[in-house]
Amino acid sequence: MAAHVQHHPEDQEFTIDENGFGAELAYSQFDDTIDFTHTYVDEELRGKGLAETLAKAGLTYAREQGLKVRTSCEFMAGYVKQHHEYDDILA
Repeated sequence: MAAHVQHHPEDQEFTIDENGFGAELAYSQFDDTIDFTHTYVDEELRGKGLAETLAKAGLTYAREQGLKVRTSCEFMAGYVKQHHEYDDILA
């Protein structure tokens, strides 16, 4: 079963909730730039690829909105470094 990502623009985060546990990708958006600032996955959900699922959702959102991407979050910085399909939207 694929994880369902929810976007909460009012809180500037993407989240996944599964069986009472969660994962989140937080961001700050300003002008035409989005900065992914923090990724967290509850210990019970780690190793299931949820951080990658959140990364894809966040980067898809950035592309669809025409935003440039910054990655203050260490996980996101490593993710985009390994996935060159996002090079064109990096700030």
